[in-house]
Amino acid sequence: MLAAGSSSRMGRPKATLTTGPGGRTFVGAILETLRAAGVDTVRVVVAPGLDDLTPDGVANPDPSAGMLSSVQCGLRAFRQPVDAAIVWPVDHPLVKVTTLAAMIAAFTRSDAPIVVPTFEGRRGHPVLFSARLVPELLSADPSKGAREVVHAHGDRLELPVEDRGIIEDIDTPEDYERLFGSLPPPSKVGG
Repeated sequence: MLAAGSSSRMGRPKATLTTGPGGRTFVGAILETLRAAGVDTVRVVVAPGLDDLTPDGVANPDPSAGMLSSVQCGLRAFRQPVDAAIVWPVDHPLVKVTTLAAMIAAFTRSDAPIVVPTFEGRRGHPVLFSARLVPELLSADPSKGAREVVHAHGDRLELPVEDRGIIEDIDTPEDYERLFGSLPPPSKVGG
């Protein structure tokens, strides 16, 4: 899970926001979805100083290097081989368990190197990468992002899903208010 961005448009770390009054944090909501879909090995890449946000936290020493640098930190934090890596930005906390389960099932059935969910023709998040692409992700230029790796694989599977959550990118206070209501006061954790 990628939670190391500066959240400059939101004005505070998105990882600490909740899915509405009294709701789970964005990190908590995504962790719950991952676990419900059977994903048991998780790494949450955070900015320095937010390491204690979750026991699965891994600090990216230089989040300003871009999102791919966080992907690379997360991949390096796995101590044992994995079949695939799900790259999930923290600002997409509304993805359904059924969507994630469908992505994993499609990956298992198809042997596609990448599974990208789509909603009404739009690509969204999270994105599932086969373990065989881990070396490619690790050696990619962080300034160009994971998108370059995705586009290099025409054999990727774009999986249509009935889940608007894959395209609900919560980047600004206005995005938050549209989905959850008033933005709560900043928490003491990281902001």
